[in-house]
Amino acid sequence: MSQVSQEIKTIEQWKWSEMQGLELVSPAPPSSDPFKTNSAPSTPPTPTLTINSKQYHYQQQEEDNHQNHQETVLERRVMDNTTPKNASSGNGEKPEDVATVGFRELFRFADGLDCVLMVIGSIGALVHGSSLPLFLRFFADLVNSFGSHANDMDKMMQEVLKYALYFLIVGAAIWASSWAEISCWMWTGERQSTRMRIKYLEAALNQDIQYFDTEVRTSDVVFAINTDAVMVQDAISEKLGNFLHYMATFVSGFVVGFTAVWQLALVTLAVVPLIAVIAAIHANTLAKLSGKSQEALSQAGNIVEQTIVQIRVVLAFVGESRALRGYSSALKVAQRIGYKSGFAKGMGLGATYFVVFCCYALLLWYGGYLVRHHYTNGGLAIATMFAVMIGGLALGQSAPSMGAFAKAKVAATKIFRIIDHKPAVDRNSESGLELNSVTGLVELRNVDFSYPSRPDVRILNNFNLNVPAGKTIALVGSSGSGKSTVVSLIERFYDPNSGQVLLDGHDIKSLKLRWLRQQIGLVSQEPALFATSIKENILLGRPDADLIEIEEAAELPMLIHLSSSYLKALTLRCVGERGLQLSGGQKQRIAIARAMLKNPAILLLDEATSALDSESEKLVQEALDRFMIGRTTLVIAHRLSTIQKADLVAVSSRVVSQKSEPTTSSLPKERTVFMPSSSECRKWLMKQL
Repeated sequence: MSQVSQEIKTIEQWKWSEMQGLELVSPAPPSSDPFKTNSAPSTPPTPTLTINSKQYHYQQQEEDNHQNHQETVLERRVMDNTTPKNASSGNGEKPEDVATVGFRELFRFADGLDCVLMVIGSIGALVHGSSLPLFLRFFADLVNSFGSHANDMDKMMQEVLKYALYFLIVGAAIWASSWAEISCWMWTGERQSTRMRIKYLEAALNQDIQYFDTEVRTSDVVFAINTDAVMVQDAISEKLGNFLHYMATFVSGFVVGFTAVWQLALVTLAVVPLIAVIAAIHANTLAKLSGKSQEALSQAGNIVEQTIVQIRVVLAFVGESRALRGYSSALKVAQRIGYKSGFAKGMGLGATYFVVFCCYALLLWYGGYLVRHHYTNGGLAIATMFAVMIGGLALGQSAPSMGAFAKAKVAATKIFRIIDHKPAVDRNSESGLELNSVTGLVELRNVDFSYPSRPDVRILNNFNLNVPAGKTIALVGSSGSGKSTVVSLIERFYDPNSGQVLLDGHDIKSLKLRWLRQQIGLVSQEPALFATSIKENILLGRPDADLIEIEEAAELPMLIHLSSSYLKALTLRCVGERGLQLSGGQKQRIAIARAMLKNPAILLLDEATSALDSESEKLVQEALDRFMIGRTTLVIAHRLSTIQKADLVAVSSRVVSQKSEPTTSSLPKERTVFMPSSSECRKWLMKQL
């Protein structure tokens, strides 16, 4: 690997995780208290919960279970331009070829109008490309007319006017054909790429979470829609028009040359490859250096992006100097590549012109020889020389277009892979049931689950959970114990490896996915907000809600305290990128208001009030308690105040009932503990935790 490549690789390995080392949490040891299988009560007098497990792992924080596999964007496409795709791995094995789609597949999103535009653009490109050699043929006749009518000025003027008219016609043809070529190809390219981008984003949004966990990175999706789509658009629009243009120039140039003076055309044909080779080497060298420069600048840009996005962390850990050093190192690599690029550009351009003028000297000498011996005349000799040289150079100029076609086929392969991929969980599928009414009975029955990115780590093993309709169940446990996994399974972000997730007795796999998620309201520990107004973020819960309904939803979690004039704040105040302009508590209030506006039958609260202070949490919790009446609610919490009014509390392998003590004949006593009051429950939980 070259020094430049090694430096780029070194810069790529720079990560902010080094700066955030104090925030890392060591994984928890495996649990010594595995869940044991027990049968559910046959006729429970109170809501019950049974958790069965043969082996339970507390490996690490649960969020890492499905996120630790994702790599940083800096590790995506490093050295694409410095390391050949088919480079040997050093073990003697034959490298795999890069899969590409066929050239015709690039036009899969073309409709009837696009076909018409491409035909018109192709005709324009052919006419435009043939115009210059045709002009040279007329120019040769004009030059000869000067010599043949040197003694007859009137006749010479008639010839000049005639050829001037020809030139006007050629100019008009060039104007019309160039307009048709460029406008039609650019127009159809925009149309096809727009449809491709929309289809790509639609397909990406339609993929299940498992696909992003195992098959593609989020950064790849963004890169494809911003960069790969541009490559495809460039190939099927401007580059294809240019290719047809240059091919027409090449063919017409040689036709004009060989029909005029074939002897001179042969000599010209012999020297044209030398010019084309010099130009191709020049262009290829610049392309490689440009790719390296873009990669180095991309690394520098990634450092800046991470620094600005995580500016609070950078300032908190005094990482400004580290950011500057990393950015400076990346720019130095780009600077050295820029020096090489400038040297190569100057040398290549100078060498090209030197060879071109040497060839001109040779051709002029040989053309003069042919004119002197009456093999041809001066006009045809000049026209032949320039027509063949222009045709040969046009063939060399078509090389970048062919390179663009190759890149576009590779880029299209990645885009079409997502478009053609059929998700295991299709949210747009019209198949499935829509229940007339939802009572809210949720049950997880004999569920085994491992995240697709870590199939060897069992998160849930023979897990059973029964959430009666209209009741509230709290899940309490250490980080990584599978609490948020239960939420993901109910939302059907994932399907269990085995077992069933039931809603009102129906397997959720048999229900229409869009309808299912419309019945569920989710408030996560880290709410996802978009860089728009508070009102627009709340409207995500129900886009057709009016302003009065939005205000009512915002009042419940005390969202009005975000601003003295809350109505104006709801409409105008922007939450910033990912809600950075708001505190954690304010973001959670918006997420709660969004869930309340949705008015779901099932409410999932994953640490919904963890960012609130005690006083605010008390008020918001009271509003949530009123909102949860009659709704099936699953609460994940670490604070005891959050679960005081829960009908059931699951702590590790135990179940705590906070209602009056019922008959225990049907419940396993070793797995069930009853607390007659919340104060006793609190004391018991404090001992357990």
